[in-house]
Amino acid sequence: MAKKDKKSKDAKKARTAVKHEKANKKSENKLKKMSKKAGDDLEDDVDLDELLKQLAKQQEEFEEIHVEVVDKPTKRLNSTLIASNSNGKRELILFGGEVATAASTVHFYNDLHVFSVDSQTWRRYMSKNSPLARSSHAMVYHPSGIFLMHGGEFSSPKQSTFHHFSDTWMLDSQTKEWAKVDGKGPSSRSGHRMTYWKNYILLYGGFRDLGTHTTYLGDLWAFDITTYKWTEIVLPPTCTLPDARSGHSFMACEEGAILYGGYCKVKAGKGLQKGKILNDCWGLMMKSNLKEVRWERKRKQGWQLPPRVGASMTAHKGRGMIFGGVFDYEETEETLDSEFYNTLCSYNVETNRWYNLSLRSTKKKGIFKKEKINRDRELEDMLNSILAKANLNDDDEDEAPEAEESDDEDKIEYEIRNQMPHPRFNALTCVLDDTLYIYGGVWESGEQEFNLDSFYAIDLSKLDGVKVFWEDLSELDTLKDSEDEFSDGDDEDDDDDDDEADKDHKLVAEEEEEEEEEEILDEPEIPDEHPYLPHPKTFESLRAFYLRCGAQFLEWAIGQNRDARGKQLKSKSFDLCEERWWERREAVRIEEDKMEESGVTEVIERDFSAPKTGNKRR
Repeated sequence: MAKKDKKSKDAKKARTAVKHEKANKKSENKLKKMSKKAGDDLEDDVDLDELLKQLAKQQEEFEEIHVEVVDKPTKRLNSTLIASNSNGKRELILFGGEVATAASTVHFYNDLHVFSVDSQTWRRYMSKNSPLARSSHAMVYHPSGIFLMHGGEFSSPKQSTFHHFSDTWMLDSQTKEWAKVDGKGPSSRSGHRMTYWKNYILLYGGFRDLGTHTTYLGDLWAFDITTYKWTEIVLPPTCTLPDARSGHSFMACEEGAILYGGYCKVKAGKGLQKGKILNDCWGLMMKSNLKEVRWERKRKQGWQLPPRVGASMTAHKGRGMIFGGVFDYEETEETLDSEFYNTLCSYNVETNRWYNLSLRSTKKKGIFKKEKINRDRELEDMLNSILAKANLNDDDEDEAPEAEESDDEDKIEYEIRNQMPHPRFNALTCVLDDTLYIYGGVWESGEQEFNLDSFYAIDLSKLDGVKVFWEDLSELDTLKDSEDEFSDGDDEDDDDDDDEADKDHKLVAEEEEEEEEEEILDEPEIPDEHPYLPHPKTFESLRAFYLRCGAQFLEWAIGQNRDARGKQLKSKSFDLCEERWWERREAVRIEEDKMEESGVTEVIERDFSAPKTGNKRR
């Protein structure tokens, strides 16, 4: 009897399970029908593996690399923008990304856009060997002429399920052909960063979204460009390590790399996580023997960059350049207030100090082109005379080089602004030569998110304005109109309260400014490690510095390069001059800022070679 009762109970459970399954199917079908009638697909029932297979099949239809000239890339977020200067080709490489469509879905890209700095044109590349569409991946250029890309993410259209990639790809800088790297490498991730040191490409951090919670990574990997193999760098347990993070800065330097900032989540109770913005700085001390690699925490000194996320440093001649970012003030569980930045700051690797950079007003200096050519010829004659005395002139160097002719008709004129771009975070930045490029970004207002479609350039040696390639902020204009309508009736009631709050805020701000001024006054001037070298003057450009001191740098170049001659020595002398100019740039900029505060924006020196006149200024 016991066996029969058990069988009857099992049969009853089975019938109940079948009934529940049928009821669930009916409710699902009913929900789908209702959502279709309402015109909104509430479901995101997509098999990611099947979708990725379909995309791979579509990719195979390309028989060769397809190239087309385009006005500009389509609007996107979370892609990568990398600068390269390979075999004389100055290019910016834009790959991947995502965009939110009008139907509240997300579309991912895997096209490659190349911007030629010399011709100012964009080209779009598509091929069957391209990696699958993705965003939030990491990509870096190595001076040997290759790009390396790893990881990234892909999601269903409604972003209910995510897939993180763990594949590694190489892109040839000349042919623009992709090749997948075989072998074991870093695990699947997004939000990581890559840089290089000698023959290694380094990868650190990132995150994985597992649905129920997010895991942040703190592992360090090295890719050898001679063997095409990944190696995980595991440090001894006794070594101090940075916290796991994503969205950080990971920048190349002479000793290895600089790690700054980022984002992670920490425990905030049982089963809860809270976001944390990091502003610590670490130096990665690299060695040829990867077992000897160590992390070194940098001590904070001087003025510090306000904490932010969504901004990564890019390397430029011994310093890191960082633009924009956002800091979230969590007021309550329901509301989130954020501060968006549009400041440009630099981090000096050697002195471990931060600096806030500002644009300088552009003024016409009234120097004729003919006078510039004459000065160039005077310097050229001086350099040639020094080389002639040392018997180091080139055999065919009889004539002074002619001045470069400017083809103004063929050049495109862009708008130059004396103000920084609109505040944003997650903007793409890279540096090529002495120019910082800024592409896209995100700005938020309440729960609304705006993908900023824009492209800018800033000359880091002059800081004389922002070149605007294109800028479309039309979405923000509609937001301002709606805000004006709602704010008209509330302004009068809040005037008194705002005035009192402003007074209190100003008092606090004035006290903080006084404290900052005291700290700045106590700080010593940036030490000069090579006081015997010529020093750049305030408001003196690199070109003017070379015109003034080129002969001295040529003499040092002759002493350091015994086997070089003629043009090679001139090139070496300019390299020495440029290195010295950037070495003292931060110190000179501090003096320039002090002079600008007192109203001096330009220093004009008297030309003693000009004939004297009887008139005097009174």
